[in-house]
Amino acid sequence: MESTLDSRERLNRFLTEVERRAFQMAKFATGHYDDALDLVQEAMLRFVRHYSGRPRNEWNVLFYRILRSRITDWYRRAFVRRKILAWLGRPENENPEDPLESLPDTGNLNPSEHVLGQEERGYLEKAIRGLPLRQQQAFLLRAWEGMDVKQTAFVMKCSEGSVKTHYSRAVHTLRGLLEGTYS
Repeated sequence: MESTLDSRERLNRFLTEVERRAFQMAKFATGHYDDALDLVQEAMLRFVRHYSGRPRNEWNVLFYRILRSRITDWYRRAFVRRKILAWLGRPENENPEDPLESLPDTGNLNPSEHVLGQEERGYLEKAIRGLPLRQQQAFLLRAWEGMDVKQTAFVMKCSEGSVKTHYSRAVHTLRGLLEGTYS
């Protein structure tokens, strides 16, 4: 029988493994650092409360399904907030960029490689952010998380055919955008 300490350690390891990718996924979806951080934290808390007792091989899919639901809820709240603010005639406040993002990467010794890498990453992030939400989710779950079609369909609450369509469209769009950038 597994001890409570071992199960906590496995759970902490899992959350540490998915944290950065989940944050990036949420940041692509929302475009806001703080909102993305909140969404990932909410997803982690909900996962721990409701699913940490499930078998380890189910954790990845369950976690990303929760995160996708949190992102969908965020879009619903943002839509209502924009409607209300428009009705009141007030502009929506933009969240400032994370100040830590502007700090130099001291681990990269070659500045030209660093700048090129940053530019390429910026092009990719902009291209992914430009995708419709469903295509964005399908691409990130399949390409970044390595989920198969069935797992992705479960996470996205849609058919396997829809996953294939969204993923294919995302790949074609990204390929077109990025090839145009490097031509």
